[in-house]
Amino acid sequence: MPSRLKRIGCSLLLCLVSSVALAEVVVVVSAQNPLAKLTRSELADLYLGRTSRFPNGQPATPVDHRENSPAYLAFYREYLGQTPAQVKMHWSRLIFTGRGQPPHSLPDSKALADFVGENASAIGYLDDAHLDERLRVVAID
Repeated sequence: MPSRLKRIGCSLLLCLVSSVALAEVVVVVSAQNPLAKLTRSELADLYLGRTSRFPNGQPATPVDHRENSPAYLAFYREYLGQTPAQVKMHWSRLIFTGRGQPPHSLPDSKALADFVGENASAIGYLDDAHLDERLRVVAID
């Protein structure tokens, strides 16, 4: 009987992991922001401190999730091709030389959605399950 319970527990865990893995992290701006698409290079420039403006010249304020949160890990891996260690090393160098500060980190998806929804200059990323009418998904080429 214990092995049967073990199999059931493993099956439940696999179902939970599968449902979490199905969520997609998307890049978002305020619905007030006309931005519809960015290249991966433009997105990386914003999130790695190489620019503080959208391609149309308007100011951009990137915001992050907590370091090592599932959305943070997925965003940097999928969109920028970087690990948390690489991102940390990048920002450590910029901070040390006085050339920049990393994006402000928000505690959760609700806080990020609220901030981006209320600020036309903000750009962020979150699990698509947290989308609402205040946000516009940005297509990434």
